[in-house]
Amino acid sequence: MKVSPKKGFAPAITDCLPVVEMFWGINGEGLKSGSPAAFIRFSGCNLSCSWCDTAWANSEDCPVTYKTPEDIYNKLLDRGIKNVTLTGGEPLLQKNIGNLLKLLVSDSYFNTEIETNGSIPLDYIRRSGEKISFTVDCKLPSSGMSENVCYKNFGLLGKRDCVKFVAGTEADLFEAARIMKEYSLTKRTNIFISPVSDMLAPEIIADFIVENTLDARLALQLHKIIWGNQKRR
Repeated sequence: MKVSPKKGFAPAITDCLPVVEMFWGINGEGLKSGSPAAFIRFSGCNLSCSWCDTAWANSEDCPVTYKTPEDIYNKLLDRGIKNVTLTGGEPLLQKNIGNLLKLLVSDSYFNTEIETNGSIPLDYIRRSGEKISFTVDCKLPSSGMSENVCYKNFGLLGKRDCVKFVAGTEADLFEAARIMKEYSLTKRTNIFISPVSDMLAPEIIADFIVENTLDARLALQLHKIIWGNQKRR
């Protein structure tokens, strides 16, 4: 059932979410890789990774459309795609993200995933219900942002969630393996390791996983393989 705004209600910008784009495509990474999904990309990020491929979404001149949580929810209902991914930027920076999550969680139809950069505590969102899953980036040294990792988040993750390591160097791989062991990540959740495009060859990661018997999966960005770096769907 759609959510209707109150009669005569004109939402202020403060009641809305800054949406850079809302599109339909194939989930390129994570547990639902290869599945159709609806993506809502929000502007703004508190980190600045050296290899960020969505920095354009955080620039001051990036076009933004302000939408209410009800607007977004109704659009998702109209499109009818079951899997919903909230991404950015950093979606958890948005003050009204909780209102959107309440709508999505209240509807048993949607599978809601939050892609987060791993720097923001997840406990208040986890309390919203197990129906929300997380794909948590764990920043490695080549990103320049590894000091921002919120390690206490690992204790909140389960088998519906995953941790994603994006590696740009072989040193990154050794650091990922160390973190996996120190925090017993494979006992808690799912692990993916992805290469930074043009920095680390996939076969190096594959060999590292095999040689070190890591309980992790090599993840390649399907959307880029299918549509290239420029096309967004």
